[in-house]
Amino acid sequence: MKSELMPFDQFSDEDIRDLTPAMKVGVMGTVTPEGLPHLTLITTLMASDAKTVVWGQFMEGMSKKHVQKNPKVGFMIMSLAKDVWRGKANYTHTSKSGKDYDFYNNTPLFRYNAYFGVHIVHYMDLLAQSGKHPLPMGQIIPAAIKTMVVKALLPKKGKAQVLNGWSKAFFDKIDNLKFLGYVGADGYPVIIPLIQAQSLDAEHMVFSFGAFGDELEQIPAFTPVAVFGMALTMEDVLVRGTYQGSKRVLGMKCGVVQLDYAYNPMPP
Repeated sequence: MKSELMPFDQFSDEDIRDLTPAMKVGVMGTVTPEGLPHLTLITTLMASDAKTVVWGQFMEGMSKKHVQKNPKVGFMIMSLAKDVWRGKANYTHTSKSGKDYDFYNNTPLFRYNAYFGVHIVHYMDLLAQSGKHPLPMGQIIPAAIKTMVVKALLPKKGKAQVLNGWSKAFFDKIDNLKFLGYVGADGYPVIIPLIQAQSLDAEHMVFSFGAFGDELEQIPAFTPVAVFGMALTMEDVLVRGTYQGSKRVLGMKCGVVQLDYAYNPMPP
């Protein structure tokens, strides 16, 4: 299961330490019963030991149902220092007690929360992970600029109102985080940081290949994809659609996703 992108089949002691802090971004990819990718914000994702990924549940959500039917999971964790880990895992079981349950409920976020705490801990067996690597901001910023240029040049022909005005503005904020997910040939969700993505119109999203271009090249045209956008203010939106393949605009390579689904997973 290891690959060039994910060469490690366990976490190092340094990985386990760095993935422990509560303040981080965790995105988990699951597969819907229809075989489509689904991305969820799971801030409690961490390494319990060298071969185990855990996450604490404190509210309901679609991903919890997906893993019960299909245990294949992809994940991405980003620290506040913008270091990134990505990997694949198999969902195995849950627990309502034990060291991980006690750890979560003794963190300040849950220990002093009068309304909710972690009531279930979910366990996954690690298959492969990338190891720590920095988010390539030197590539992402130029890619975002190229996306804005391409967006200005491409025709706006969306007919379906998949994105409303708020969602379009949300995805167009350069400082919001965005991630693309799709189901790989092995059946495991793949998650790619796609911060440069923006709305083209109410039915399409566009992105430059300037960052993570080698990985974006591997996505076949007409593959179902999901794009998850989030702000550090905990606002988030999930959209899904069909990747239309790559094209060149003034020599700049870009991709377009035709959207057909939007979901607001934010808690009330």
